[in-house]
Amino acid sequence: MTEPNQHRSGCPINLSLEVLGDSWSLIIIRDIMFGNRRHYRQLLNESEEGIASNILGDRLKRLTANGLVTKAPDPAHKQRQLYSLTEQAIQLVPVLVQLGTWGRKFLPVSRELSIRAKILEEGGPQLWADFMDELRVMHLGAPPQGAGSVLDRLEWAYQDAAAAQV
Repeated sequence: MTEPNQHRSGCPINLSLEVLGDSWSLIIIRDIMFGNRRHYRQLLNESEEGIASNILGDRLKRLTANGLVTKAPDPAHKQRQLYSLTEQAIQLVPVLVQLGTWGRKFLPVSRELSIRAKILEEGGPQLWADFMDELRVMHLGAPPQGAGSVLDRLEWAYQDAAAAQV
C-alpha cells in the first residue's frame, strides 16, 4: 500500500483510482466476485480477457496489500491458495453494477457477457444487497441471510445466454 504522502491528491476519486484504476484490478475482482474464481489457475486460465501470469501475480499482490483480497491455504487442497474478497471489495458491487449499466448503454457488449449486468441493473439495490450478503457468506464466513442464490441466478442466466449464441 502506498504511504499517504505518496498520493497525487486527497480527492476520493483519485485515491480510488490509485487502487483500482489499472487495466486489471477490477477485472480480477469481477472474476472472483461474479465467476467465483478463487484460485490463481482459475483466474489465469478462465478470464475472458486473457491476463498474463506476471500481471495476475502483481495485481493479486496489490489487491492484497490494499486490503481488497485475502489469500489463505485452501482447506480442500493444501497446495493451493484460496483468494477471498474483503468487505472493501464486496462494497464495490454497486460500483461494478453501475459500470456494467454504463457499458451496456454505450458500448458494443455481447449478450452473454452482459446478462449478469442486466439482471443486476434490473434487480436494483435490493438484489445488490442480497448479492453482497451472499458474498459475505462465501468470502467472510458470515452466516447465511436469506433463501436463494444470486450468484446461481447470474450464472444460469449467463449459461442460457451463452447457449443461445451457439
